[in-house]
Amino acid sequence: MQEGQGDRQDDGHGRGPGAERRDGPRAARREWMVSRLYAGGQGGTLDPDGAPTGIFKSPLDAPVRVSVQGLHGDWHADPRVHGGPDKAVHLYPADHYRALVDAYPGGAPSLRPGSLGENLSVGGIAEDEACIGDVVRLGSTLLQVSQPRSPCWKINRRFDIDGLSLHMARRRITGWYYRVLEEGVIAPGDPMVFVERPPGAVTIDRFWRVQLAEQPSIDALRGLAAAPGLAADWRRRLAGRADWLAERDRAQGIRR
Repeated sequence: MQEGQGDRQDDGHGRGPGAERRDGPRAARREWMVSRLYAGGQGGTLDPDGAPTGIFKSPLDAPVRVSVQGLHGDWHADPRVHGGPDKAVHLYPADHYRALVDAYPGGAPSLRPGSLGENLSVGGIAEDEACIGDVVRLGSTLLQVSQPRSPCWKINRRFDIDGLSLHMARRRITGWYYRVLEEGVIAPGDPMVFVERPPGAVTIDRFWRVQLAEQPSIDALRGLAAAPGLAADWRRRLAGRADWLAERDRAQGIRR
């Protein structure tokens, strides 16, 4: 299958797909319902070469314990890039599946909540509302948004759709991860309640608009790197990119 439509890049200054959105977050709702929970995925493989994956997760019908490492029984094939304290719990907005099916109608039988390997399926929330550093109460846990999900090639393989992961990134419908501030128990149907947001918080949508820009603003990159609650790896990568661009500009006599 071919890449979806409407994937023009943003320029890092808020212009491009979805540019009608403000740089700041939409007014946050106070509560959402977690309609389904997913975990597991042990032993999953992808055609044609049997590459291991944890993307094939199973729905949970009972309460589950959540530690700083994530949901009990959850599994990741490559712990170098999946799982860990800064990727402990993955939320994917349930409403995005409709947009994915619109872009890739042939994938409709497979593109349904839970199929992207998320742990939490939640409606009525999106990347232009969720901010890095947001804290929510779910069950007896306390969670904090730590970073967006970076869609990888395994998504393309899982659905046999060329370019799906790139489409998700460019449309900024990637979902995001939480770190666990307080361990506890969650269950399907639990409310997820907004607790607090740090001053100057950056939306997931804004993060991707800057990160994916061909010529991002150095100040914007540094602003992202300084976002309260951002995972250390992203902080390092964004600051490094800003420093590299600044040094290049100095060497070429460019003033922005």
